[in-house]
Amino acid sequence: MALNIKPLADRVLVEPVEAETKTASGIIIPDNAKEKPQKGKVVAVGKGTKDEAMTVKVGDTVLYGKYSGTELKLEGKDYLIMRESDIFAIV
Repeated sequence: MALNIKPLADRVLVEPVEAETKTASGIIIPDNAKEKPQKGKVVAVGKGTKDEAMTVKVGDTVLYGKYSGTELKLEGKDYLIMRESDIFAIV
């Protein structure tokens, strides 16, 4: 299912991965204590600016800052839209 959204300039649309629900030792983490995810999958990218081309592409898994981007909900799913400069690495 394709999204009908096209980020502008150097913006990237990211679908965050689900937060961990269990620790490595098996302890279940309640919803109010879960860490905000810092990893996600790139769903859409803009064309970049005239000075810089885009580095990330659709399908890349990326790491970003804890408070990066703006949260939005499209077709019942949560996404983040952020500048490419808010992305730290491609994994």
